[in-house]
Amino acid sequence: MSASKNVLTTGEVARICNVAPRTVSKWFDSGQLRGYRIPGSKDRRIPLDHLVRFMRAHGIPLNGLDGNQKRVLVLEGDAGLGETIRTALASNRGYEVATAASAFEAGALAAELKPQVLVVDVSLPDVSPPVLVRWLRGSASLQDTGLIGVAGSLTEGQGQALLQQGFDAYLCKPFEIRELIQLIENTSSRTVAEAIS
Repeated sequence: MSASKNVLTTGEVARICNVAPRTVSKWFDSGQLRGYRIPGSKDRRIPLDHLVRFMRAHGIPLNGLDGNQKRVLVLEGDAGLGETIRTALASNRGYEVATAASAFEAGALAAELKPQVLVVDVSLPDVSPPVLVRWLRGSASLQDTGLIGVAGSLTEGQGQALLQQGFDAYLCKPFEIRELIQLIENTSSRTVAEAIS
C-alpha cells in the first residue's frame, strides 16, 4: 500500500487487517469503522486516519500498514544463535525481527512490538510453555500471535505436548532457516478474529 494513500477500499482494509472483506463491511455497517459510501453506489471508503484509530482501539497490529512485512520476536538464550536467526530473517525475507535473551525481556518487547509470530526456545529455565500460552492468549493485543517452540533435544512426544498446550508449531534444533521461515509463514497466516466486539 502506498504511504501517500489516504482513503482505502474495503478490500485494502481487509488485507491490512488480515480479515475477510465481508468482516470489514460488517465493521462499517455496524458503525464500528467510520467511513463513507461513494454516491450512487454501494462502495465503501475508509479514511486512513479512521482505520488507524479503529486498529488501535481493537488491538489490531498496525504492522499491516507496512505492507507484507511480518513482525517476529525470537526468544533465544544463545545470543549468537539469536543474532544469526535475526540476521537471516531480516535479510532474506524482509521481516522486522527482534530478539530477547530472557522471558522477562521477551514479555516487555512483545507488549511493545506486538509480533505476529513469537519463536521461543522452550528449554530455557525461565520459560514455562503453559504459562507462556496463558499469558499470550489472555492478552487482548497478543492473543492472535503465532507461537513456535524450539529446543535442542525436542522429541516427537514433547513437540506434540507443546501443540496440545497451545503452540502452533515446533522445531528441533539444529534446524535450517528455511524450515523456520516456512513455519513462520504458516503460523502468521492466522487471521484476526472475525467478530470484534
